[in-house]
Amino acid sequence: MFGSITLEMILAILPEILMVILALLVMVLDLMYGEERGRRLGWWTAGGLAVIFVVSLLVARPGEDSVELWGGMVRHDWLGFTFTMLFIFGAAITSLFAMEIKQVGNRGEFYLLLLVSTIGMSFMAISADLIMLYLAIETTSIPLYILAGFLKTDNKSTESGFKYLLFGAMTSAIMLYGFSLLFGFAGTTNIYDLTQGFMAGNLSQGLILGALLLVLVGFGFKISMVPFHFWAPDVYEGAPTPVAGYLSTASKAAGFAVLMRVLIAAFPMVAPAWVMIIAVVSVASMTIGNAIALAQKNIKRLLAYSSIAHAGYALIGVAAVSTLGTTASIFYLMVYVITNLAAFGIVAAFSRVSGSDEISDYAALSRRAPWLGLAMLITFLSLAGMPPFGGFVAKVFVFAAAVKSNMVWLAIVGILNAIVGLYYYLIVLKVVYLYRSEDEDKPVPVTRPYVLALGILIIGIILAGTIFGPLYFWSDTATAALF
Repeated sequence: MFGSITLEMILAILPEILMVILALLVMVLDLMYGEERGRRLGWWTAGGLAVIFVVSLLVARPGEDSVELWGGMVRHDWLGFTFTMLFIFGAAITSLFAMEIKQVGNRGEFYLLLLVSTIGMSFMAISADLIMLYLAIETTSIPLYILAGFLKTDNKSTESGFKYLLFGAMTSAIMLYGFSLLFGFAGTTNIYDLTQGFMAGNLSQGLILGALLLVLVGFGFKISMVPFHFWAPDVYEGAPTPVAGYLSTASKAAGFAVLMRVLIAAFPMVAPAWVMIIAVVSVASMTIGNAIALAQKNIKRLLAYSSIAHAGYALIGVAAVSTLGTTASIFYLMVYVITNLAAFGIVAAFSRVSGSDEISDYAALSRRAPWLGLAMLITFLSLAGMPPFGGFVAKVFVFAAAVKSNMVWLAIVGILNAIVGLYYYLIVLKVVYLYRSEDEDKPVPVTRPYVLALGILIIGIILAGTIFGPLYFWSDTATAALF
């Protein structure tokens, strides 16, 4: 399928190769440390991923032109590279959060599964072939099913893993059927050759659109968009909090990377139809996610419905089908990953002390842990889209993309939903800052891994809202690989 292996081919998958090596190292260290492993494996994993991030940025950056390598299975371009860096960053932060969680942080298999899932996500982002894409999605999903149900003695966690597995298996089967139809119609599995195959077969747009709808079931599940969102609240609530954060950020971003590449590269023939579908789904996701979030009493369920709404906001950029729209979506996902990881990190830091995820138990958090309360204020205001934080700039870009593409109605719906979202974020902040508690004289200790991770994320949120040029430029460079 391909001749001799060249340096360019190695560099195209260098981050994945290094993550495999790190996973093997974690396995060996797990055996070496035995019962004395403590938090060491978490530091090794986070540190190793940080090194991989830096090395990849230095030596594995793509050129200006996109290149298909490994027999057309992998596409080495800035879109895939950008998302790969995002996944590595998310996995490193998740490792830091997981260290302090009982029954999670001291188990080597947790970090191994996290790394394997991250490898799968990075292959999702760089896949140029349907077969490669499906294998990457399964490599991502199977470890996440296990991680969601990782707390074997917790009934909610085991229920979470089982539900995620059932829904995931069903949507994966439907998506695979869609892939098989695409291969039958086009005679090829290469994503970038599908359009030529459709034209050569003189296929009706109805057939192509039907196959696309089946594929969108799988993609929609990954990004938890309506109507494939039912799994998210239960899974997020039951999964270990760092895993829920990883599911809501890196896994969602991987789904968007695939969605944008496949829609733009393979389905320009039916663009008017899928644009309307994506726009309607975007409205439904924003509206349903925000509306149901209003009634939540559990912070993890609130963040789950919030993440459904945020998928809707990011879909606005996809529906715009323009350079600005795709750039806005990528920028939105970058900011969202940073912000939502911070949100779940704060929840993890509080719940490990209080043992509760109920919003009412966050009363007087600003007195019990002033810095943690401030971090929650910055994070939630960014999620709500308030200046001067990253969430505000991200929302401005996606709304501007909709307006520029003559979808003013979509931008208006987005703005109205953002107002609703602000309301329930402020309800949580009201509890944190204005409510009193019998336990307010009991401080909430924040350990070193949380201080490091939350410090990085909060600085990222502020910089993304003030000095957003570098992130936007990176997003624009990634977009150039699609247009």
